[in-house]
Amino acid sequence: MKKWMMAAAVVSLMALSACSNDGSEAIVETKNGNITKDEFYNEMKERVGKSVLRDLIDEKVLSKKYKVTDEEIDREIERIKEAYGTQYDLAVQQNGEKVIREMVKLDLLRTKAAVEDIKVTEKELKEYYDNYKPKIRASHILVKDEKTAKEVKAKLDKGEDFAKLAKEYSQDPGSASNGGDLGWFGPGKMVKEFEEAAYKLKVGEVSDPVKTDYGYHIIKVTDKEKKKSFNEMKDEIAFEVKRNKLDPATMQSKVDKLVKDAGVEIKDKDLQDVIGQQGKQ
Repeated sequence: MKKWMMAAAVVSLMALSACSNDGSEAIVETKNGNITKDEFYNEMKERVGKSVLRDLIDEKVLSKKYKVTDEEIDREIERIKEAYGTQYDLAVQQNGEKVIREMVKLDLLRTKAAVEDIKVTEKELKEYYDNYKPKIRASHILVKDEKTAKEVKAKLDKGEDFAKLAKEYSQDPGSASNGGDLGWFGPGKMVKEFEEAAYKLKVGEVSDPVKTDYGYHIIKVTDKEKKKSFNEMKDEIAFEVKRNKLDPATMQSKVDKLVKDAGVEIKDKDLQDVIGQQGKQ
């Protein structure tokens, strides 16, 4: 996430490269004096120049050999949203979605380069597939005691509206106003008792009261992703299994080698030690 917070600097420096070659050109004018392209470039270089330049070099080198699709970026962003929550939203607000997508793309390029040399077996892939659970969407009504939970369940059994009862009874402020809707989630995102009960339900089915540390939940599954066949998911699974075996040092070593093999020559003497420095920043 820290890297994403610097993403605006990447965009700024890239924008400068598209400007005219006149370093004295004013990019900001004020009554107290102008700010030139050179002044801005030098200040940005001093603050984040090496990190930004290394990102740009990696993207230029790796994108020639490896490809990242929009679908892969979308899938990775969903993973990041689940992991970082509001931090991801903050990064988007500060830098814009386009910049974040570019940073995700770069991370995927580096990962693809690094996992290229990692071997996996068919057994590992099938084991991952067998344990894989698609996301589900569910709503719940959370109450404090079992008596109230049974009362709500009885009303549901009589045909009363789930969303209406959620607004009336649920003690979960985050979902009650939305009729109990929790959105989409996958394994590991809810407490164990809740997750186990939710995954056993069919779409449209409502659970009996489920006790957790938060109270008693009545759960309704509203949608489920269809689990694709093993062959349809094989490439995606292979990437995930390989990534799970990957360590940062191995990734950095592979990327450094590819950059070295590309014959990168840095003209700005203040930035010439960028190659090989990324892992130390």
